Formats: sequence, structure tokens, C-alpha cells
Amino acid sequence: MNDKYKFATEANKNRIKRSDFKAPFWAKNRHVQTLWPRFIQRRRPLALRVEKLKLPDSDSVKVVWGQPESQENNKGIAVLFHGLEGSVKSHYANDLMAELQSQGWQTVLMHFRGCGGELNTTPRAYHSGETEDASYFMAWLDKKFPDLPKVAIGFSLGANMLLKFLGETPAQKFLKAAVAVSTPFKLAECADSINHGFSKVYQRYLLKSMVKTLRSKMRLIDYKGLIPIDDKKVAKLANFRDFDQNVTAPLHGFADAEDYYQKCSAISFLKHIETPTLVLHSIDDPFMNEAVLPKEHELSDAVQLELSDTGGHVGFLQGTPWKPNIWFHKRISDFIAPFSIHKGVKE
Repeated sequence: MNDKYKFATEANKNRIKRSDFKAPFWAKNRHVQTLWPRFIQRRRPLALRVEKLKLPDSDSVKVVWGQPESQENNKGIAVLFHGLEGSVKSHYANDLMAELQSQGWQTVLMHFRGCGGELNTTPRAYHSGETEDASYFMAWLDKKFPDLPKVAIGFSLGANMLLKFLGETPAQKFLKAAVAVSTPFKLAECADSINHGFSKVYQRYLLKSMVKTLRSKMRLIDYKGLIPIDDKKVAKLANFRDFDQNVTAPLHGFADAEDYYQKCSAISFLKHIETPTLVLHSIDDPFMNEAVLPKEHELSDAVQLELSDTGGHVGFLQGTPWKPNIWFHKRISDFIAPFSIHKGVKE
């Protein structure tokens, strides 16, 4: 592991730890780790029930429950937040929901606005720092199931959003614990890093989806005066920074892309978190670089950062090519277990 993270001090042992994850010989490459679970590994079977949650501004988000939805014998509720252009069908969401359901957790995923195969009805979309919808959703969930303990797991963009929520509302009472996987801690650094080398392939794939969704909405909603470019120019946006400068920032009240990155990066909120939080991260994540990693002094006592040399972006693939498995399923299960209703944790 990089010399910067040798964990020589007692303080580091409390907040920054070496992960137990070890990549198998056939999956040490960061792109294999990132792409295999997404495109090759089979999804686990998962029965779902979809519900629409109306938001205060009359827009809505798609909420998806793992079935059966029941309070009987539940350990608690595990809430999931997906990554950029993700959904309940994303490999990390589907398979973790299936795993936690099998262990007795009720699972539920909140799609961000416009995600999950349905356009939302307002110009407003979602971004790495959009915590209002998630906060409203968790308050609704707490009212619906007041006696069940709740934990949350966020992936990538959803991880950044979750950490920001926990840091800006340290006294929150909705969640007993949280887990963040493959967090883009510094958004500006990530936007620059993914715009180089092979990582541009990931950017191109995601940006194509983002542009397609926006252009579909522009056919239904008048964006004149909301963003400084028209449909033809949107189609020519070349990278995340361009998109954030011309779309994300003006659409959501930021002065420009830099203002958005600075105000919404999770790195600024980690030291304020009071909820027990596990952060899982791979140093070789192709969506970013080592410059995004938090230092020990940037973490609160409630946050535990576990770093591995390998693992890619939301990968952490183990096993064999014919029988692969995802390491973070067990790590997350072990971390949230003490917060289960069956472990004597009281609301």
C-alpha cells in the first residue's frame, strides 16, 4: 500500500485502516474490477415493488422495495442510494439488496430524480450534493416505520451525497449507521481525473446517458433562461466539467462548476459526521486518483475509512472467474449487524 497510508500511528488505526480486501490474481487490474461485476457477473434474483414518492415541489422519485415488504421479523431497514446514472438494476444495488434481504433486512432504494427509467417532471435534476430529496425520503420512511432501526448505504455519487447529508445534519435521527462505497470525495479532482487515459471511456459512457436524459426532458420542458445552452450544444458537451459548468451549476443555483464542486464535495463534511460511518475505498479507483483521499484530520471520530490497493470503482471482486463474489457484501453486513433490532439496539 502507498507509503502515505502505512497506518503507523494509533490515531490512524482509529480512523484510517487497511482493508481486508485482496483481489484474486485474475482480477488485480482496476478495470477488470470495475467492469466485470457490471457486464459479466450474473445478477442475483430479486423481487421488487415500486412506489412513487411525491416530493414537496410536486415532482416525484421512484422508490423500490425489496419484497416482501413486512415489519415482521425484520432486522431493520437498509436504505440504498445509487451512483451517477444508476438505478436499482445497477449491479451493486441489485446484488446487495438481494444479499441483505436474505439476511432479514428490509431493503429500499430511492432513485434520484429522473433515474430508474422515468423522466421527472421539473427541470431540476440530481447531483452529488443534492440532499433535500434524500432527507425528505428518510423522514417519510421514518414516519412509515418508526420502530425499525435504519441504516444507509451509498455508492459513488450516492456515497458523496450520503456523507454530505450526514455532515451537514450531524444531529440527524433517521439513521443508526451508514456505509459509503467508492466516494468521489473531491469532485473537481474527480472531474479532471476521469478526463484522462482509459478512464475517459467511463466518462463517455455516463455522459452519453446524462445528455440523452437532458435532451429528452428539453423536448417536454422549456429550459430557456435556466441553462445557457440549447439542445444542439448540449449534445456536444465533451466531459463532466463541461456538463457541470453549463447544466448542473446553473440549474441548481451554483455560480459555476467550481462553486458546485467546492460546496458539494464530501471531503468538507466528513469531520462533522456523528453517525457511525464506514467508508470503503480502493486507491486504484479509475474514476479518480489518490489526491481525493481524506487525511486522518479530515475525518471525525465516527468515520472509519478502510483503504485497499485494488478494487476498482464499486468493484471489490473476489472468488474465481466461474464463481465470483463481491467482498463488500459481507463487510457491509458485518458493519451494520450491531445496529439490527435483534441486537438490542433501541430506537
